[in-house]
Amino acid sequence: MFSESTEELLLKIWDVLKTVWHFELFKSGDSSVYFNQLVVALLVVVVGFVISRWISRKIGKRLSKVGKLNENTAHALQRVFHLLFIVIIVLIALPIAGIPITVFTVMGGAVAIGVGFGAQNLFNNLISGIILMIEKPIRIGDIVEVGEETGKVEDIGNRCVRVRRGDGIDVLIPNSQFLEQMVVNWTLSDSDVRGEVLVGVAYGSDTRKTHDLMLQAAREHEKILKSPDPFVLFEDFGDNSLGFRLYYWSSVQKPLDINRINSALRFRIDELFRDANIVIAFPQRDVHLDTLSPLQINLVKNQTQESS
Repeated sequence: MFSESTEELLLKIWDVLKTVWHFELFKSGDSSVYFNQLVVALLVVVVGFVISRWISRKIGKRLSKVGKLNENTAHALQRVFHLLFIVIIVLIALPIAGIPITVFTVMGGAVAIGVGFGAQNLFNNLISGIILMIEKPIRIGDIVEVGEETGKVEDIGNRCVRVRRGDGIDVLIPNSQFLEQMVVNWTLSDSDVRGEVLVGVAYGSDTRKTHDLMLQAAREHEKILKSPDPFVLFEDFGDNSLGFRLYYWSSVQKPLDINRINSALRFRIDELFRDANIVIAFPQRDVHLDTLSPLQINLVKNQTQESS
């Protein structure tokens, strides 16, 4: 079927592949690590990782249905099982690769220190993730502020938390930042958040009417809660306006919900004020003329009229 030269070439290729397959990569203690062992161990890790994710997800869904656990508790338990499976897979893969587990106890001091410094942030975030699971200061679906970032928690991972901002961009925040920095959780105890709208009206406006119209705008909005009831405060006699502030409560699901409600309230307040002839104030400056001495006025004729 094949010519002699082709058979010789195939035999040479086969010999090379056998040599590479059984090639000794390095020695670990008294045992040697071969290429074929390492490949099999890597396959075990990859396949085991995929299977562990699948099993842990099934366990999480099962716990949430049968155990009647909430989404965040089921997710936390799912992560714990996933981490345990990964540890077991690694412990199985090391002997397959020919690397005894005891090798880590005899690692050189310099190597151990180097690995320790290199993995410091990784382990810090892993431990922080476990603390977040236990204490639950944040949950999936919460709206949080961390530093300059504000958004909805989409996922709590082993290393970081994925937060989706109002502009649709996902931000990955390391777990450790949720323990080291001040975190504002809008929806930790419940999803009710207070909003406010400031309006300044011109001096001379009917203050009682202004109060009632702002309250009317709030009570007409479908997303503003009836309890606690919205209210309006006459806050200040400002330099250019009479200051009124509307306070209300709403159940938010997204970071921009309050902004949308505020915008709708401003549109409605402007309409109601126009119908009631209430003017929204703007900055004004009064000019006072010195009248202690007579004011001189000079009339200048138009040059074209003089020429005609």
